[in-house]
Amino acid sequence: MLSAKAAELVRATLPVVGAELETITARFYDTMFAERPELLDGLFNRGNQRNGEQRKALAGAFAAFAGALLADPGRRPDELLARIAHKHTAVGVTDDQYVIVHKYLFGAIADVLGDALTPDVAAAWDEVYWLMAGALIAMESRIYAEAGARDGRTWRAWRVVERREETPDTVSLVLSPLGDEPVPPARPGQYVSVRVTMPDGVRQLRQYTLSGHGQDGRRSITVKRVRDGEVSSLLHATVKEGDELTLSAPFGDVALEDGDAPLVLVSAGIGCTPIAAMLRHLADTGSRRRVLVLHADRSRADHALRADMERHTDALPAGERVFWYETPGDGDRTGLMDLEGVEIPEGAVVYMCGPVEFMRAARTGLIEAGVAPRDIHYEVFGPDLWLAAA
Repeated sequence: MLSAKAAELVRATLPVVGAELETITARFYDTMFAERPELLDGLFNRGNQRNGEQRKALAGAFAAFAGALLADPGRRPDELLARIAHKHTAVGVTDDQYVIVHKYLFGAIADVLGDALTPDVAAAWDEVYWLMAGALIAMESRIYAEAGARDGRTWRAWRVVERREETPDTVSLVLSPLGDEPVPPARPGQYVSVRVTMPDGVRQLRQYTLSGHGQDGRRSITVKRVRDGEVSSLLHATVKEGDELTLSAPFGDVALEDGDAPLVLVSAGIGCTPIAAMLRHLADTGSRRRVLVLHADRSRADHALRADMERHTDALPAGERVFWYETPGDGDRTGLMDLEGVEIPEGAVVYMCGPVEFMRAARTGLIEAGVAPRDIHYEVFGPDLWLAAA
């Protein structure tokens, strides 16, 4: 792991580097895209570049990795790395791109820190970078192998065989694979990348949870139209039955695990998509686990996949659901999700998805109700700002 000399220097300079990380990552992205604009075509999400989310996520992840190395030098933070590795494989990151990132990231560090970045300090942070990059490269290689792919080549064409309007701003697309190649397996809760060509000719990728998949090889994604979301708006406006879409293999480390422990499935808004997939799997396999479904939304009409969630929960022998809607009279409870009076099963395993602030509040309530923090698993759409917001 981190050498003793590097650990001493990283510990001494972490406050300075941490304070400047967002400035460093902003400089990094600006310089890299100015010199390598092709990276925005089919790899980086330019929407997340504009709103700064990618910059915050990179800064948070790099600082969290360095802090973890210092806190426990003998243990690598694989949980953090696994989440990043799955995000990377979903967009087709390859080994050689870590060299490109290193060049521009450390150029930005030198520009921002100036004389404070001595050769010894630079070498120490270089060690941190390559420990993180090396671990990610190894993880991503294994993930690609499990998906039957190499070097990010996970793409294939699918045909839209059904389009369902779930709510005024949410649509489900049922997809059938094209070609004779075997369909990579998917686990309930995983996501795929959808690659589309924008009107200006630039390809953009977005990740969408598989809201359903069956033994016939068909899969479905549920897309919420996001304000200023160029890909979601394009899919809503143009995609119809018979069209072809390009999808990656399924990825994501937050997927339903088999077992006998009670389940609590928690979501808000479009965060219901992985929960709906998990519920469908449980119903299709005749699970007898105790399952408590908790969902919050603006109104009954805004609740995408509501009928599916109700039907699959009701099909479970030990299934129970509580829905919160902000519109009075629409659901079991009115307002934001509040766990007061909700019986959380002892020994429960939790899966949740939704806005970060919603999940932070829900996690606090679940821990207060007796759920072990290690048993709470969450999925974040887009860059993972959970650590950066901590």
